[in-house]
Amino acid sequence: MPKIKIAPSILSADYGDLNHFLQGLEPFSDIFHVDVMDGNFVPNLSIGAPVVACIKTTIPLDCHLMVLNPERYFESFAKAGAHSIIIHVESSKNMKKDIEKIQSLGCDAGVAINPSTSVSKLEKILPLVDQVLVMSVNPGFGGQPFMAEVLPKISWIREHYPNLDIAVDGGIDDKTAVYAKAAGANIFVAGNYILKDDNPKEAAEKLRKAVI
Repeated sequence: MPKIKIAPSILSADYGDLNHFLQGLEPFSDIFHVDVMDGNFVPNLSIGAPVVACIKTTIPLDCHLMVLNPERYFESFAKAGAHSIIIHVESSKNMKKDIEKIQSLGCDAGVAINPSTSVSKLEKILPLVDQVLVMSVNPGFGGQPFMAEVLPKISWIREHYPNLDIAVDGGIDDKTAVYAKAAGANIFVAGNYILKDDNPKEAAEKLRKAVI
């Protein structure tokens, strides 16, 4: 099993004072998960590369592109400072080409999969990626309940790719993360659970203790 990592989702952050807000999260974060939504692939809008470029942090930024035509944005997010660029199997027109392009820009490449999509859609691309992101909610909005039906998908990926980083995103807290870890996940993306808590540090530490 690869290293356990806690990844606060900045979708739930205070964008009015983003850098100061994130600085407070740095001591207990392994990754900052950046949700990018275009209002087309998902029914919501969020931030783009110009905001990512303004983030000042030592924590790696995983940019999760929930967008149509993701290939249009690889260079801008790479230049903005993305450590990883994650694209959806449902929106990419040529997964192999897209993964190779992301990696050629010096970023790790990840593939995300929605709850309703069969894991078979990933079989050909998993040997090429640095990370797989299993959505445990339908993408587009924070605060949704965890969908336990995705757990067999995580188990299948872990069984076939024991050294691959497997992230789980959606409805993650100190209870649902235990189930996700048992299935094989090692990266836990949490938005509201950490960032909306009165004591984000305490919430993050509680999450980490639950999965270590």
